[in-house]
Amino acid sequence: MANVILQGQDKNGNGLKNQTIRVGTRKSQTDSVVQMLQNHHPHLQFEIIGMTTTGDKILDTALSKIGEKSLFTKELENALERNEVDLVVHSLKDLPTSLPPGFTIGAICKRESPHDAVVFHPKHVGKTLSSLPEKSVIGTSSLRRAAQLKRTFPQLEFKDIKLDEKDDFSAIVLAAAGLKRMGWENRIGQILSPTECLYAVGQGALAVEVRARDQEILEMVSVLHDGETVLRCIAERAFMKHLEGGCSVPVAVSTTLKDFQLYLTGAVYSLDGSESLRETMQKSVKFPLENEDGPNDDSQHVGITANNIPHGALKAAEKLGMEVADLLLSKGAKQILNVARQLNDA
Repeated sequence: MANVILQGQDKNGNGLKNQTIRVGTRKSQTDSVVQMLQNHHPHLQFEIIGMTTTGDKILDTALSKIGEKSLFTKELENALERNEVDLVVHSLKDLPTSLPPGFTIGAICKRESPHDAVVFHPKHVGKTLSSLPEKSVIGTSSLRRAAQLKRTFPQLEFKDIKLDEKDDFSAIVLAAAGLKRMGWENRIGQILSPTECLYAVGQGALAVEVRARDQEILEMVSVLHDGETVLRCIAERAFMKHLEGGCSVPVAVSTTLKDFQLYLTGAVYSLDGSESLRETMQKSVKFPLENEDGPNDDSQHVGITANNIPHGALKAAEKLGMEVADLLLSKGAKQILNVARQLNDA
């Protein structure tokens, strides 16, 4: 839900020392990222600048109908490409699994809750989705949420928020992390568990995108990497990329990391939730940082550069995502997604 642009590299090649860093933001809830950078780099100053993306301007059409993969990122990446800025901070779930040439994700911050949350109409405060009256109308702009919730709560009706703003919704479903960043945490009436609704790839994590050749900038932002979040999100993004999924089809995930075992649950759904495939697999991500086979400075994993995390662990996480995707594809996931994409485009 948040994008930040920072500029500060000395154009004479003298590094970032004592430079002012300009911070452009798509939303105002990026203070935590700026503060983390300020804490790690106290010699730098930050100037915040507001920005608007294509996705912010579209108010009357479901985003899943547009088919554009970079609704919330294109303008920011254009500025990065023109060397007008040096860093861009996105919500990771807004970033396509394939980045434009020459760009990389140089840091992924510690993830907030990746789960979805329900905000109830005041007349239904204290209830849950399962206790709402039959035929209650639930608003969500996500095909992923709608497909799963139709399956889990068939007694309820689901409508797109953007297309039906005048409807009297009994509740709306949004990302818990986004609600928290907007200061609406006290409005959350229910957090949906993975058994009720798997979440979106990368949901709840903020990512810093940089030009891959800018080693000083890459090193500067790498201190923000959170190892667990990086491994989980690499697995999720690899799963999505291998499926060739996106916001126009219902693809969902859940990941956990425990005792160096990374677990990934991946699923695909038909638009109405009547068809689904869901599988869970795991892999060890216990690898030493030292004694690796040569330098990996140019190594990216689904667009992510994380040289301060064991290369073997990064490769294992990526492989896990691909293997879960392959398992679903072997069971017919491609057909489910193709039909969902055709129906959504119709």
